[in-house]
Amino acid sequence: MKIQLLNKIAAVGTDLFDKSWEVADQVTAPDAIMVRSAAMHDMDFDGSLKAIARAGAGVNNIPLDKCAEQGIVVFNTPGANANGVKELALGALILASRNIIGGVNWAKTLEGAEAGVAKAVEKGKSQFAGCELKGKTLGVIGLGAIGGMVASAASYLGMNVIGCDPYLSVNAAWSINSHVIKASSFDDIFACADYISLHVPATKETKEMINAQSIAKMKDGVKILNLARADLVNNADLKAALASGKVGCYVTDFPTEETINTEGIIAIPHLGASTEESEDNCAVMAANQLIDYLLNGNIKNSVNYPEVSMPRSGETRICVLHKNIPAVLSSISSLISEQGINIDNMLNKSKGDYAYTMIDAASQVNEDVVAKILAVEGVIRVNLY
Repeated sequence: MKIQLLNKIAAVGTDLFDKSWEVADQVTAPDAIMVRSAAMHDMDFDGSLKAIARAGAGVNNIPLDKCAEQGIVVFNTPGANANGVKELALGALILASRNIIGGVNWAKTLEGAEAGVAKAVEKGKSQFAGCELKGKTLGVIGLGAIGGMVASAASYLGMNVIGCDPYLSVNAAWSINSHVIKASSFDDIFACADYISLHVPATKETKEMINAQSIAKMKDGVKILNLARADLVNNADLKAALASGKVGCYVTDFPTEETINTEGIIAIPHLGASTEESEDNCAVMAANQLIDYLLNGNIKNSVNYPEVSMPRSGETRICVLHKNIPAVLSSISSLISEQGINIDNMLNKSKGDYAYTMIDAASQVNEDVVAKILAVEGVIRVNLY
C-alpha cells in the first residue's frame, strides 16, 4: 500500500502503518492521501487512489463531489481536535470580555515612564476594564463535538447557556451539560445572547449566516466568536455593526484581508487545532480509518459516502461504490449468484446521491466478476479484499 502525505502528519499517526507500506510526501500511484490544509481542488487523481483522509474536521480544501464521482472515499476526523478548539473558545470568551490584548500592548509602551512603570499602570489601567462571564448569556450555534464541549464548559463558568442545533444527534445530546437550554431556532439565540459562539460547518445554508439581518436581531453590544469557518460571517455587515456599536467585539480564528487591523476585531491566526494533542489525535484517527478501509473496506467518518462496517466472513469481500439509484443492488446480487458464488453476508447503505454495498462471498472472486459488476449502470468502483 502507498500513502501520500500532502502535509506534515504527526508521526504517532503515520507510524501506525505497517513497515511494508510506503508512506512519503512523493508517491507514485498512491492508494490513499493524508492531508491537513493543502488545497486539492486542482489536483488530478490517479486511478489507484481509493481514499483521502483529512487530519481535521473541515474538508473545504477537498473536491468532495469529484471524489465521489471517482469512487474516492473522503474521511475526516470529527472530535479529534475538539478539546483544543474548546479551550481556545474559552480563551476567546475572555479576550472578548476583557481588553487584555489592548492592555498588554499598552503596557509595552511604558518603558521609561517618568513616574515609573508601576505608577503608570495604576493610573492608566482603567481604560482596559471589562466585564466578567459569570451570569452572562452565551448562545452556542452548533452543538456537535466542539460546540457541545464549549456549551458545557461555559455553564461550569457560571454562564447561562442556550444552544441550537437542528441536526443534533442523540449521542451528542447525552454529552452536553443538562443546564444548557435548548433553543428552537437561531433567532431565539440572537434575541437573548450576550455572546454568540459559532460551531457549524460552512455550507450553502450557513454561508454568511451572520449578516445585517441576523445582527439586527441581536442585543446591542453582542460579542461574536467564530472559531468555525470564515464564510459564516459577512465581513462588510459585521464591520458596519462594529462601527455603530451594535456588535461589541468579534473574535475570529480566520483572519482575512477584511478583518485584520480592524478596531473591535481580534484575529487569531487559525490556532484552534494547533496543539500537539490535537494534531496527534487527528493523525491517529485518520490513519486508523485509512487502514480499516484499505484492508477491510469498512467506512467510518466519511463525508461523501455512507458509514458501513461489518465483521469479516467468507473468503472474499466485494465492496461496490455506486450511485444511489434503483436496481443497482439487485443487479449486483443477481450477477454474483449467476456465477455460482454464495453470499455469506451483505450490507448496503446510502448517503445522498451515493451508496456503498459490502458483500462477503463464500469463495474467491475473479476479475471477470468484477468487470461484470462494473458494467452495471450506476456502479462507480469495485474493490476486492
